Amino acid sequence: MAKESFFSSSIGRKLVVGFTGLFLISFLIVHVGINALILLNDNGETFNEAAHFMSHFWLIRIMEIGLLVGILIHIGLTLKLTIENKKKRPVPYAVQPGNANSKWYSRSMGVLGSLLLIFLVVHMADFWWATKKALYITHEVDNPYQEIVKTLKEPIFLVIYVIGVFSLGFHLLHGFPSAFQSLGLNHKKYTPMIKAAGTAFSIVVPGLFAIIALAVFFGLVQ
Repeated sequence: MAKESFFSSSIGRKLVVGFTGLFLISFLIVHVGINALILLNDNGETFNEAAHFMSHFWLIRIMEIGLLVGILIHIGLTLKLTIENKKKRPVPYAVQPGNANSKWYSRSMGVLGSLLLIFLVVHMADFWWATKKALYITHEVDNPYQEIVKTLKEPIFLVIYVIGVFSLGFHLLHGFPSAFQSLGLNHKKYTPMIKAAGTAFSIVVPGLFAIIALAVFFGLVQ
């Protein structure tokens, strides 16, 4: 029997999922920080300056490629691990223990991940692609703030956006501490602090995304 390589082993894949997860968490901090500039209510001037810098600075553009690769790896390996776990237990338990062993969102990561993936595709099609199209194809003067306002003024997209960020919140509630656990960073002294930080992060970041979207929709920012 051939020796299993690191990346083909379950432990190896979990480590990669953990690393990519923490990388994506760091991206969310930057992303929500830039989006929060919309709340300055200066007609998007500061936000557009920050977005222009992020889309033109060569180092950020290289990191953007790494981000896309990280997202694809994270999604691909997570799906593979989920499928493998289901194959190991093809017949479900006769009695579901409920929250006795895990939270509902931990058991619903497949559904939440699917909702998050749909949101991600729609989000990138509406915002990321529009920016890249203006930058590399049409060479138009790009105004990311106006693109955001135009999109979030549509009720259907607002609903998709809010559902997406709440799915992100529950995904993070499980994924944040799990990323550290996958990397072997477990300690009776520090694990409770990691879980507390993960809970706060899972509430504040998605909540801020939702607040920004609602503020735009209801015309609270100009």
